[in-house]
Amino acid sequence: MSETAVEETPVSTASNTYIIRPNFQNKFRPIIVKETIHTVLNDRLSGKVYDVDETTDLCRVISDEIKTKLKDLGYDRYKFVVQVVIGEQKGEGVKMGCRCFWDSDTDNYAQDIFMNDSLFCVAAAFGCFYY
Repeated sequence: MSETAVEETPVSTASNTYIIRPNFQNKFRPIIVKETIHTVLNDRLSGKVYDVDETTDLCRVISDEIKTKLKDLGYDRYKFVVQVVIGEQKGEGVKMGCRCFWDSDTDNYAQDIFMNDSLFCVAAAFGCFYY
């Protein structure tokens, strides 16, 4: 009979990582998020003229940039949903609404509006804490 060497792997014990609520420093802050959205909208849309063919790509670029900057803010365990709407400025009113079912203690949203003579843009970012 031959003897085979059996290596024992060390057993590591993991600590409990169940976090139900974010700590105060990592909580979604609408004021900071609104400033981020405002900066992105001004950087991307200043001097732009409404072009129907360019609008879809511009919405995608703006929403991706907002989402990336929100991730850089350090909101751990948050999922972000970013909605950007661009329309032609013709002096007519536009109403937008949304409904969400979420935890009002941890989840929140922020929005900002950009307008010039040619276009308007509404951007909203929703932060939902991932349990």
